[in-house]
Amino acid sequence: MSPEKPSKPQRVVGPNYKWAVVAMFWCICFFNYADRQAIYAVFPALKTEFGFDAVQLGLIGSAFMWVYAFGSPFAGFIADRVSRKHLILGGCLFWSAITVMTGWCSKLWHFVTVRALEGVGETFYFPSAMSLMGDYHNRKTRSRAFSLHQSSVYAGTIGGGWLGAWFAEHHGWRWGFYLFGAAGMLLALVLYRFLHDRARGAAEREEAETLKAEKDRQPEQPQPAQAAVDETPPTVFETARIILRKPTVWLLLGGFMAANFVATIFLTWTPYFLVEKFHFRLTNAGLSGSVFIHLASAISVPFAGILADRWAARHPGGRMLVQATGLVCGIVFVGLVGLTNNVTLLLVAMACFGMCKGFYDSNVFASVYDVVEPRARASAAGLMNMVGWGGGALGPLAVGLATKYGRHADPVANMSEAIAFGSVVYLVGAVLLILAGLVFVKRDIVTRVARHEITTH
Repeated sequence: MSPEKPSKPQRVVGPNYKWAVVAMFWCICFFNYADRQAIYAVFPALKTEFGFDAVQLGLIGSAFMWVYAFGSPFAGFIADRVSRKHLILGGCLFWSAITVMTGWCSKLWHFVTVRALEGVGETFYFPSAMSLMGDYHNRKTRSRAFSLHQSSVYAGTIGGGWLGAWFAEHHGWRWGFYLFGAAGMLLALVLYRFLHDRARGAAEREEAETLKAEKDRQPEQPQPAQAAVDETPPTVFETARIILRKPTVWLLLGGFMAANFVATIFLTWTPYFLVEKFHFRLTNAGLSGSVFIHLASAISVPFAGILADRWAARHPGGRMLVQATGLVCGIVFVGLVGLTNNVTLLLVAMACFGMCKGFYDSNVFASVYDVVEPRARASAAGLMNMVGWGGGALGPLAVGLATKYGRHADPVANMSEAIAFGSVVYLVGAVLLILAGLVFVKRDIVTRVARHEITTH
């Protein structure tokens, strides 16, 4: 066996620093989502000022997602090899500057270009952040940490949707982008002082050392082999083998694509849908279009994280089954949002859908990390983002096309049916996750002292 490369000396931090990392990532992720969501809140204003139709608005919505998706595997591969701190904070500086530039746009190609560039900046965040957070949190706390971080997605979505629409209605749509972009750049500069990188696999190493210490207190018991996590970056082919040889990963990828197809439709079209079908004012549409869904998700996601950690301790596929539960329960509410004509029922259905969405979102990356070893986790997150957002990017464009060319003469009726069709997509995703959690995960899961991580001394 070839000797391991020595780890770089690690900065000594306190036992609670792992939760400080979650808090710092929460703030960064808030702007990650506020910056991307603000554009959707001002679609009605862009339609009025520039005359964009539904297909053109769908193209603006999808431009970010396509670049974000197809850049993610490269971002993940890079994040498995270089400082994740620099990728996270450098990316925040870049995408925040692009957000400021969005306020300078005046033509369709301007909007498509800046949205694509924003995708370039943001594509580095999740692979790097999820990998680094996974090295601070082992399996006992990983779902809780990831679910707390996930709540920032909803806070950013609400903040971007509401404030973007509020500025559009009171001061002009451009000012929201100036505010979010400047604040994001300031945050990145401040956090350069406080955020520290960590050795890959450190959480698993600490967990194995704890288990060994417990065994040492019982000398009559056989002593386990010492776990030594391989920190050597895998080659491209090794990365592909580590990730893609496991059927569970393929099923999780399919489930993420299905869930994100529906999620991106709601992210992109809900404010427009509320204005056109239910005649909300722009600010109310921006707020209601995000707060009912995403506040409900923010409330449910911590509970889903706690539940997932408990289920995972009892069943290898526990995290995936929590996700599947969210999709199964969400099927009815997705259909109701699209088909109801009653405002009260609409808002109730949106809130219930949001709670179900939180159950799925709480374990997107925690589930895949159960079956992928630490040195390839950023690449796994990048692949998840590519498939999830690449497939998800088809959602906004599909709804735009259905709205313009659907079977009804009324575009709003066409949009209603297109949104309701998301319930079928949710059903497909639920089936894939159930298969992953009940059939394949037992053979694919990375054990606490995995075969490829053991060195017997």
